[in-house]
Amino acid sequence: MNRYKTALSATFILAAFFLFSCLPVYARDTLKAGSEDKVFNAKTFTLENGLQVVVVENHSVPVVTQMVWYRVGAADETAGKSGIAHFFEHLMFKGQDYPGLGKVAPGEFSKTVRSLGGNDNAFTSQDYTAYFESISSRHLETVMSMEAGRMRGLQLPKELIDAERKVILEERRQRIDNDPRAQFEEQLDSALFPNHPYGTPIIGWFHEIEGLNWEDATAFYKLWYAPNNAILIVSGDVTVEEVRKLAEKTFGIIPRTDIPKRTRTLSPPFIALSSVRMAHPVIKEQVFKRQYRVPSARQDYNESMALQVLEEIMDGGPTSRLYKSLVVEKKIASSIGLSYRPYSWDDSVLTVAGTAMDGYTAEKVEEAIDDELRALIKDGVGEQELREAKMRLQAEAIFARDSVAGPAMVIGYTLSSGVSLEDVESWPQRIETVTAKEVQAVAARYLDPEAPTPTPYVNGYLYPAAPASGETSSDQEQGE
Repeated sequence: MNRYKTALSATFILAAFFLFSCLPVYARDTLKAGSEDKVFNAKTFTLENGLQVVVVENHSVPVVTQMVWYRVGAADETAGKSGIAHFFEHLMFKGQDYPGLGKVAPGEFSKTVRSLGGNDNAFTSQDYTAYFESISSRHLETVMSMEAGRMRGLQLPKELIDAERKVILEERRQRIDNDPRAQFEEQLDSALFPNHPYGTPIIGWFHEIEGLNWEDATAFYKLWYAPNNAILIVSGDVTVEEVRKLAEKTFGIIPRTDIPKRTRTLSPPFIALSSVRMAHPVIKEQVFKRQYRVPSARQDYNESMALQVLEEIMDGGPTSRLYKSLVVEKKIASSIGLSYRPYSWDDSVLTVAGTAMDGYTAEKVEEAIDDELRALIKDGVGEQELREAKMRLQAEAIFARDSVAGPAMVIGYTLSSGVSLEDVESWPQRIETVTAKEVQAVAARYLDPEAPTPTPYVNGYLYPAAPASGETSSDQEQGE
């Protein structure tokens, strides 16, 4: 029923959200890049209990998307209890009863939404957990009451814990343990974030999931699930006044609670470069992947803007630098990509990866990527490619307005990662101000192969080989 997601780039998540949403909007507004127009023209207010509410009016079709984002995710878990945030996401559908908001039996939440012609789901990231419903606007009060009711009124039967734990363990087997590529990713993250919760998988380590119990779940719920630790976003055929009235009637009756300050452990200084090497018979082509720790938008908004433009220049389509050089011209790689996910509470991740063509190795792909990075750092970017990259990025803001669900997704994703609504609304204008020198500067600061930063990159090599035991082999090497 629930969807397990890792934190991805905002663009990718938005695209995926559009694909599964059954409630598209067909009218298109105009947003002029470089103008003072706001992307969503969202309105926000805060209830007395601390719940932030954001409303995006879109009257193209009589539907709404409601999302509740909790400022808690896998990175906020107690050490040794990995997976409890995702586990609890599943448990939020197991029954509720809050005075004044009604009773919902286990399993009836989604059934009720579907019976009204809507759909619902939930997902967990390192920094947030979100729940949503897309439905006819005339049923908003119904789903708002149900969503508010499980904020503090969850009635979690102990007898359901074991069964749901088995569901999650099977999910882990299917998504991670039976997929060598996912195992490879997991090992890379662990190497990139030592002594930091981002190095722990969102779904949790298998042996720690096995130990999760009712007491862990209820303690996590009571600690983090409260109106003053949440954001309610309603997008679609509503008015601000309508949402305010309904929010006060439902969420507004829930008292605020004391929420602990979000604290994270820190990684120690890196004294050597790390690499992860893994072989598996399922893999058919050699893969090279490198991950960097770079600033998130919350940590340094200006550098984040420059990194987003850099991403578009290096991997913005068939004419981008990496694809044109390694795939089209040199034919070293069959695929290549550079991605930056800017919206994290702590350090963000920039990834560059390529799959080797027949006759080439992962190490050859690495060498070719480093050559492209050296050229970027030495020569910078041209004004024409800078302008084209900005135009492509700004176009995304226009497309984001075409969906009822899209605005709720983008705004929730960014706000829960510590970025302000003002920054979300002015994103196209901020992108316009990025200069070629700023792009070159962030490349030199974080991507220079000859000058690793205090938190240097981790290299990954995935090979198509069969281990002698018939099982996956992997190792980490230090001091390359």
